[in-house]
Amino acid sequence: MSDVRTAPGHTWLETARSYFTPVMLSMLILGFASGLPLYMVFQKLSYWLRDAGIDRSTIGFFYWVTLSYTLKFLWAPVIDRVQIPGLAKLLGQRRAWIVTAITGTVIALVIISQTDPSQGLLPVAVAAMLLAYSSATLDVAIDAWRIESAPNDMQANMAAAYSFGYRVAYMTSGLGLAISEWADWNWSFLAMAAAMALSAVLVFFMKEPAAGEKKRELEGSFPQKVVLAVVEPFKQFIGRLGLWIVPVLLLVTLYRISDFTMGVMAAPLYSDLGFARDAVGGIQAGPGLASTMFGLFLGGVAAMRFGMMRALVIGLVITLITNGAYAWLAATAGPEDLGRLTIAIIGDNVAGGFVTTVFIAYLSSLVDPENAATQYALLSSFYALLPKFMAGFSGVLADQVEWVWFFILTAAWTIPAGLLLALVILRGPAAARGEHKFEERKTVEE
Repeated sequence: MSDVRTAPGHTWLETARSYFTPVMLSMLILGFASGLPLYMVFQKLSYWLRDAGIDRSTIGFFYWVTLSYTLKFLWAPVIDRVQIPGLAKLLGQRRAWIVTAITGTVIALVIISQTDPSQGLLPVAVAAMLLAYSSATLDVAIDAWRIESAPNDMQANMAAAYSFGYRVAYMTSGLGLAISEWADWNWSFLAMAAAMALSAVLVFFMKEPAAGEKKRELEGSFPQKVVLAVVEPFKQFIGRLGLWIVPVLLLVTLYRISDFTMGVMAAPLYSDLGFARDAVGGIQAGPGLASTMFGLFLGGVAAMRFGMMRALVIGLVITLITNGAYAWLAATAGPEDLGRLTIAIIGDNVAGGFVTTVFIAYLSSLVDPENAATQYALLSSFYALLPKFMAGFSGVLADQVEWVWFFILTAAWTIPAGLLLALVILRGPAAARGEHKFEERKTVEE
């Protein structure tokens, strides 16, 4: 999967048609369900807290509740192997975990809708932790469903559909922002809870993947089962990369750090500049949605034309430019400058769509399909560990240097990521470049 050209024989028409198959439409829905809880914590919760008068430093530290995403590899083997009584028999193991995790996000959003941060942050923190941990569990279950539901030559398309659903969730969270302006924040969070509940209902109409059923049936003593479920996937991953596991994990960690550290403060910037919430939400749900679609398409074209590794390079360049544009916005914009706001949001969404698709493809190319859930959870945890930790200090940094220099500094995080990427491209083995040839995954046709 290192290059979409590795799947010969697919015409443009066949590729387009593949996005309208049931499995692709299911992937779109699951991408949406995976993305909405994260964006409600990542951006809209911080906007809400700022409107309630919470200081920027506290908002930044509050974001640490999403560190659950960096720890999900610890319980990924449980999701891989343990069946939920009753529900697993009805839906299958993957869909049972997906529905259970979505239920947790719905409960958390309902709790948040009934709290008032100005009266105390503890209830908000508890609900935000439930939302974050449920969402992290949902990510693990959906990643396993994605990798097991299609053969290798369809994984790039699956990643694109997932990314599109994820970014549609971002736009929907923008609609939630507009709802908070038209009604109030309570109704906004309730509306997002309803959207997640609808996603859970739709899961009942999806197919359970058959590829991993036999693998998940562990045999032997309890210690042997622990080794097969927990130790073996990590041992296999380390053995394949050898010493190159260090630069690869560093690259995975740093590639999206610019987006993480600037993104948590984008909403407080909008608030401080005096933009109306319905205007911000409208831009995100309108031109923002179109620019995201274009970014996803552009990422796929770049990967096809230039290869995945070169597409990763392009992603860093446009991230540097579009994230740095927020420094321009902070320096020049006022409450009525909706044109500048639109340019900044469009640029960010084009870059976000581009790098999300390409980066997911790279992570997937590093994973053995036979241990997909656990190995992918490990990689996605590493990719979020340092960025989320650094994002916790974003409010402190913004207070110290103010908005313009804050966004210049966060955009500059693309530089060390670029140096690591160059090292992997020029000196790295095939496994580090995502070009290791795994045995083709077999699926059961239904």
